[in-house]
This record gives sequence, C-alpha cells and structure tokens, in this order.
Amino acid sequence: MGETSIEWTDATWNPVRGCVKVSPGCKHCYAETLAERFRGVPGSPFEQGFDPRLVPEKLHDPLRWREPRRVFVNSMSDLFGEFVSDEYLAAVFGVMAAAPRHTFQVLTKRARRMSSWSIWGHPNPLDWIACVADDALEQQGMSRPERALAVAPGRGARTWPLPNVHLGVSVEDRKHGLPRVDALRGVPAALRFLSIEPLLEDLGELNLTGIGWVIVGAESGPGARPMREEWVRSLRDQCAAAKVPFFYKQRIEKGRKVSLPVLDGRQHAAFPEVSRG
Repeated sequence: MGETSIEWTDATWNPVRGCVKVSPGCKHCYAETLAERFRGVPGSPFEQGFDPRLVPEKLHDPLRWREPRRVFVNSMSDLFGEFVSDEYLAAVFGVMAAAPRHTFQVLTKRARRMSSWSIWGHPNPLDWIACVADDALEQQGMSRPERALAVAPGRGARTWPLPNVHLGVSVEDRKHGLPRVDALRGVPAALRFLSIEPLLEDLGELNLTGIGWVIVGAESGPGARPMREEWVRSLRDQCAAAKVPFFYKQRIEKGRKVSLPVLDGRQHAAFPEVSRG
C-alpha cells in the first residue's frame, strides 16, 4: 500500500506519474519537487523525473489491499491530464469499481476533462469500463480467473456513478479555481469535494451547492506564498452554514508546516460519511 503523510487520506495509488503545470496553484508543486530529486537515478520510480507517464504495472494494486482504505488517486499526477487516454481512464475506473471496499479520492485541476469524460454517451458505462479494465489487467499478466474476480459483472459496484469514488477539484484562487467548482457541480459523483490548497487569496462567497467536503491548507516548502487566517475562517463559516464537512489541513507558523492546526480554539478535521461495499 502507498504509505502517506497526507492528513485526509489513508493511502496513495499512482497509476500515472508526472504532470504539466496549468495554473498558479502548480507553481511550487510538492510532487514535482519530490520527483525531480530522483531524475536519472536508475531503478527509481521517478527515474524520468516529473515527465508524465502511465504506470500500468500499478493498476491492480488496490485489488491486493484487503483492509478498507481511503485512497488518494494520483498524488503524484493528475488522472485527467491530457496525457492520459480515455481507455486508460476506463481501466483505472474499472479497478475502482472492482474494489468497493475502498473509497477512492480523485482530485484534478482539469475539471472540464473530468466533466466531459464522466458524462460520455455510452449506454452502459460500467460494461465498457469492465471490458477495458480486463484488457489492461491482462496486459499486466493477470490470469483469466484473477481478472474475472476483479471485473466480472456482479463484482464490485454496478451503478453509475460509482458509489465508492469521490471526485474533487483543486481551488487556489478565484480566476482559476472557482470555474472548476462550477464544472464539478455538473459531474456525476457519489461525493464532490474541494481541495482548497494552496489557498492564495480570499475566495469571497463560495457556492457550495452539490459539494460534500472542503479541505483547506496553506502552501508549504521553499517560496511558499502566504495564507491569511481570515480567509480560512470565512471558508469554515460558509461550510458550517451549508452543513458541509470542513477539514483544515495545514498552515505555516514561523516558517514551519503545522498539520491540523487550531483555528479559534479547536481543530477542524471533519470527514464526509462514506459507503463501502
């Protein structure tokens, strides 16, 4: 299982690695910083640095994890990046459908791609996904009986949208982040969430219609841009009014990252309710 220190998840799963910057929130990308440290190191998962690439040998990892977990999908990339084909996306969703015991958390800055892919015109999305996922797992050497357990009809979730897949968008400012929230609202999902990290400015009044969870955090690392506490307080109060779980992930104090910080005398680390098979 992908061990992680990310406060709002239990594990990470990276069937894609590497990415391309698309907005100001990407400026000090932690994933890029980590990956580039290992560029050129033979045998490293990041021998190619942060160059985007598919990692099909990691596709079936969640099928091996027996204990239910919250799984952050692509902590080191963006599943809906332009470098990921529709067929590979289907394979990833097929594996998620085959592992209903886990709750998968998919976060993107490509909200339009996520929206267009999620509402395609296939009459039965899950049948098509299962077929593509079966092909992908076969290419990885999984036997027919093993693949049958993973993707056969009747195994895993059989409704669309998948009840164990939560879809979210990153929000860093008004110009780039708020349009993603509007796009997310139109995406079929068991739960829609916002990762407002790094929070770079006051977002003003946020429309939380259709949103089931909000995560907020400051940027960390060298050159981190400042976040004001009043911006966080405004978001917390809006979530409270809308009855949306609020998770205050981190802030910077005296140059150091503080996880699950206190705001007005208490921590805020609420999770949404999940339904697992």
